[in-house]
Amino acid sequence: MTYEQNTQWLEASKHDVTQWAAVMERDADERIIDWDWVCSLDFVAGVGAGARLDLVHDEYDAHALLMQDYAIRERLEAILENVTSVFMGDFDRNLDSFRLARALAYANRRLNDEITLIMEQGKVRRLWNVERRFERGTAFVVLHGNEDAHANEIVDRSAQLAQERAQRRNHAMNQRKAGSQMMQQASLSSFTDDKVLSEESGQTSRPAAPRRSDSQYDWRMAYLPGRDVDAVLGIDIETTGTSAWRDYIIDVGFERMNLQTPAPEGAKARDVYSETDYAADGAYDQSRLSFGVPLRCAEVANPFIAQLTGIDVTKIAGEPIFDEWPRMQQALLERLMQQPYVAHNATFEHRFFMANVEGYAEAYRNGEITILDTMPMSRHWDAGSVPSPGHPHGDNTLEAYAKRQGALDGNSHERHLGLEDAHIMLVAMRHHLGTLKVAGEGPWGPAGRGGVGGKHTGRRR
Repeated sequence: MTYEQNTQWLEASKHDVTQWAAVMERDADERIIDWDWVCSLDFVAGVGAGARLDLVHDEYDAHALLMQDYAIRERLEAILENVTSVFMGDFDRNLDSFRLARALAYANRRLNDEITLIMEQGKVRRLWNVERRFERGTAFVVLHGNEDAHANEIVDRSAQLAQERAQRRNHAMNQRKAGSQMMQQASLSSFTDDKVLSEESGQTSRPAAPRRSDSQYDWRMAYLPGRDVDAVLGIDIETTGTSAWRDYIIDVGFERMNLQTPAPEGAKARDVYSETDYAADGAYDQSRLSFGVPLRCAEVANPFIAQLTGIDVTKIAGEPIFDEWPRMQQALLERLMQQPYVAHNATFEHRFFMANVEGYAEAYRNGEITILDTMPMSRHWDAGSVPSPGHPHGDNTLEAYAKRQGALDGNSHERHLGLEDAHIMLVAMRHHLGTLKVAGEGPWGPAGRGGVGGKHTGRRR
C-alpha cells in the first residue's frame, strides 16, 4: 500500500469541540476544560513551546521551554485521561466521533518527543543529568542540576498525577458501590416485612448478600473465549513505550487461525517468520507491518526498545508513521472487524488502537469488534500458572504461557516482534482450548460461555 501522509483531519477535528464541550466539562484533575484553548492549539505544526525551533542547533532557554511543555502536557493528558470513558458512556450518542481525542493524542506524542529532546540537549549542554524512574506503573524523569542550579524546579509530575487520578477513581467507585447497596436495601425494605420474614423463617436477621469485591471476580474474565470460538485474528504490536498518548506503534504482526476446525479451503500460509524454527502450523494470512517515527523521536536513542525488539528508533525516521497513514489504519480496522481478534494482555493493543486507528473507537462502541485475551486464559484456566512471590497470580507472561502450552520449547524466548508473538500466542491458545475441551473445563466447564465469548459492547437501547 502506497504511503500517503494525511494530516488534514487534525484541524478538521476541531469541528467536534462543540460536541465534546457539551458532555465533558471537567478533566481528570477536576479542572474545568478550556475548550477555546484546545481550539487554539496547532495540531499540525506542534503544540509545544519549542515547536518551531531546531532543538539541536538553535539557542534557547531549555529550562523555560521544558517548564512550559510540562504544563501543556499536563493539561492535554488530563483531558485524554477522561475521553475514553466519556465516549464509551455517551449512550445518547451526543458524540459522533472519537476524532478529536485521536488528534489530542497525536499532538501529545509529538509534544512528548519535544520534551525528551529538550532534556537530552540539556544533558549534552551540561545543564543537568537525567534520571529515569518508574513508580506504580508510571515512568517519570528527575533532573539533577549541573550548570542549571535550579533544574530541580522542573518537576515531571506524571507519577504523582497518575496516583492522584487513581485515588479519585477509586473514591468515586466506592461511592457508587455504597449508593447501589443503599438503594438495594431500600428496595428490599419496601417490599418485605422483616417481622413476617423472621416469624416464617425463624431468622431474626437477613444475611447480607456477598459483594462483588469480596468474590473472585476479575475484570479480565470478560475477555475469555466461549465454546464456539473458531476463526480468529491473532495480533501483537510493538511500540516505543507503554503510553498510547506518548508513544508510537512501530511494528504490527497478525495472522489468522481456526482454533477448532481446519483452515478454510484456499487459505494461504506464508513462511515469513524471523525465527527459522517457526512453522505456520495451521495459521494463514500472515502479515508484518513496520512503521517509522517523527524526526524528533528518532533524535534520541531508545536503548530499552532496541534491546527488547531489535528495532532502533534512530534508524526509522524516514519510514511511514502509523498515526499519519489513514489508509493503513482503515485496512487494519477492516481486519479487526472481520472476526474476533486475540492479543495477550489485549487492553494494551486496545488502548493503542483507540488512540491511533481512525474508526476503531466508533466500531468498538457500536459492538462491531470482539476482543479475546490469552492472559486471563493463562491466569484462570492454566493449572501450570502457579502463584509465587514474584508472580502472585502465577507467571502469565506470553513466554511462560506459550512454553506451558508447547508453543515454545524450553530454550526459546518470546521474540518481542509482532508476527512472531502473535503466532506463538495462537498456537498456545489452540492447544490450551483443545486440552480444556477434553477435560470439560474452561469454556466447557460449569462457568463457561457459549458463543465466541470475548469482550464487546453495543448501543444501549
